[in-house]
Formats: sequence, structure tokens, C-alpha cells
Amino acid sequence: MRVVVVGAGPAGLAAARAAVHQGASVVLVDAEPSVGGQYHRGENIVVPQGVEHLPNTAVWALEGTRLHLRTGPADAPDRVARVLDADALVLATGAHDRALPFPGWDLPGVVTAGAAQAMAKAHGVTIGKRVVVAGTGPFLLPVADVLRRLHVRVAEVLEAGSPLAWAREPAGVFAGRAKVAEIVRYRAVLPRYRTRSAVVAAHGTDRVTAVTVAKLDRDWNVRPGTERRIEVDAVCVGFGFTPRLELAVAAGCSVQDGFVRVDERQATSVPNVYAAGEITGIGGADLARAEGEIAGTCAAGGTPSSRLLGAARRGRTFAAALDRVYHIRPGWRTWPDDRTLVCRCEEVDLGALRTSVEEHAALGLRSLKLTCRVGLGLCQGRVCLRNAAELAGFPYDAERFSRRPIAAPLRLGELADTPLEPEDPEE
Repeated sequence: MRVVVVGAGPAGLAAARAAVHQGASVVLVDAEPSVGGQYHRGENIVVPQGVEHLPNTAVWALEGTRLHLRTGPADAPDRVARVLDADALVLATGAHDRALPFPGWDLPGVVTAGAAQAMAKAHGVTIGKRVVVAGTGPFLLPVADVLRRLHVRVAEVLEAGSPLAWAREPAGVFAGRAKVAEIVRYRAVLPRYRTRSAVVAAHGTDRVTAVTVAKLDRDWNVRPGTERRIEVDAVCVGFGFTPRLELAVAAGCSVQDGFVRVDERQATSVPNVYAAGEITGIGGADLARAEGEIAGTCAAGGTPSSRLLGAARRGRTFAAALDRVYHIRPGWRTWPDDRTLVCRCEEVDLGALRTSVEEHAALGLRSLKLTCRVGLGLCQGRVCLRNAAELAGFPYDAERFSRRPIAAPLRLGELADTPLEPEDPEE
């Protein structure tokens, strides 16, 4: 039996290990050169014994449980093509940072929190000498801490929400009590931690040199008179994560509230397709590992233990509370002005969005894209389209806008050179 696992972060590694333990032949596919994902970036994580690892490999299309792959650096002219058929598929494709636009967010020196952490953990490279970390969620603290350890001066850590909201989530606190205890690790940056605060503008010409920060009300509107200017040479922003749903949608999996819908066995709505980790809900590495182990076990025909199922249930309880506490509030839409770029690929600003709605009668995201080109650039809306929808007042359908027949960039020559038949797993 062949189980193919896509994604080599905590969920994918756990799934691969569990499937091998059940006696399956396992292929682990990942776009990165080494396993571990963002969570273990820079660490010496080894591939589970017995697993065939395909690094630097993109799954560019999915037909049922048939995968079309290209192996090699994304810009290499000689990437190798493979077609695999899986008896069962585990999708653990993770998520990417969400950033909210504000005036100056497109200046050099303004990066996502995940990018800052990746550079620091993988290469020991810092984004600046005096930095502000801003956004929402517990991810801000480890990012600030890893920068501090590299001798970066973290001027302030700005949390747009209020962790006091945890007082209304006793079940979530109990379920995630180990996570809550982790806060002690970040005691060195806690004195610079400010709640209900955000960066609402970045300033500079060639790169960011200062930011305006402000206190926010409950809905994240700026409280007048609270603005302050801070000199910096870099800014990290992170407002949670957006799950990478392209392959799950291509497989036909049902999506609910922006995440892949799974049952207790991590089975999706499609037979023999399982999902684990952040594409089923943002809950951290421990939950991802538990879900991955369940998915790998079930994909290989095994039965997960009650201990494992209980760990996943507790993790989901914590994740649901996490989402309620750090949910993005509508007041952020007042931060950008008409000149603020919303789509950086196509250089579409907020004024153009408003013109499309008010003068060109754009009635939804599709007509918005056609009238002002938002979301039609290199990232194909992965970064900007959700923000554009909220700024224009349109509903955002995660399933619809993750539907991409070609899930990763592919040259026309590579498309023409695609093998017609899958390889024999016995060879």
C-alpha cells in the first residue's frame, strides 16, 4: 500500500512516521530542501526511517489521488517530472502569514513575522537593528524572542487584540494549559508587550525609518490622540495565518469556515484523502503532530489510540478558543488610505478598489478583479484577495478562491513534457 504525504512540517512528518509504522510504503513530498517546515526551520530534523523523501518538489496538479510533481529549484530549467498514484493521500500543506495593509506597508524593511523568523532561524540573519513586531496572536512573542536572541533591539511588541479575552475561555485555557505556560519562555520581551495597539503607518523613502503606532478600541479602530512615532529600521507584521487549500480543493475536499472539514480520523469528504495540521485549523505544532499521526495511521489502514484522539480533541478546543481571542476585528479597514497598495503585485491601491465598486459597479470579487486587476499578479491573490474582499465589502469564499487547476507555477514546456502514465510503485 502506498501512502503519499504532502508537506513535511510537524503534521506531515508525524503522518509519514505513523504510516510507515503501519507497514505502508510512504512517499513524503515537500517543496522545501529539508524536512521540518517553518516550525523546525534551521534544526537538524531527520526523515523518518523507511520514508522516501522528495525534497524541492512541487505538487502542481492533483487528480483524485494521482499527483503530478516537478522536482528541482523553482527557477531551474531541468526540473524532473514524476506522476504518482497513491492508495491514500495525506495533505499537510500548512499555512502562510496574513498581513493587513496600512500606509507604508510596502516599504523595504516591512516583512511578515514568519519571514523574519525564517531568516533568523535558518540563517541567523536579522531584518534590522531596531525593530517593532506587530499584529495579533501568540506567534508574535516567539518571533520577538528569536530576534532578541540575535541581538536585535525589539522596541515594542504590539498586540492588536487583548489576551484578557482568555478570561472568557476557561475550557480553552484548560485544554491549552501547556501552551499558556510557555509564555514564561518569553519573559525577556514581555516588558515591551503592548495590548490593543498596532502599527498604523510606516514612514521612509528607500526603506522604513519610522512607524506610527496607536492604541485601538475593541473593534481595532484607532483611538484619536494616542498616535506615537517610533524610529525603527524594520517592522514585522503578522495577523495570523491563511491555510494553503489549493490541493485540498483540487482533491474535492469540503471546506468549512475556511478550513478543510475532517472527521475524528482526519478523513476528508473524499475517500482515501486525509488532512492534518493548519489546513484543518490553526492550533500549533502539538495539535498538528497529533492530527498527523492520526491521519497517517488511518491512511495506512490502522486505528489510532484513544490517547491520541483525546490529545487532538483537546488541541482543537484550544485552537477554537485561540481563534475567538485573536480574531481580526473590522476596524483594521480604517487604517489604509486611498493611496495604500492593497495588491502589491499589480500595484492596485485602495482608491482603485473604491472606484471599481462605486463607478464601475463591481458586484463581487470576480468583477473587482476584472475592473482593477487586484489579485491577478504573481501571487494570484494568495496575499491580497482576502483583504481586498473585506475592504470592498464582499464575501470571501476560501474554497472558491483556492480552486486552481495548476496549483504551483509551471512552464508551458514542463506542461507539454508531463508524463502520461504514473510510475509503477513496485519498480
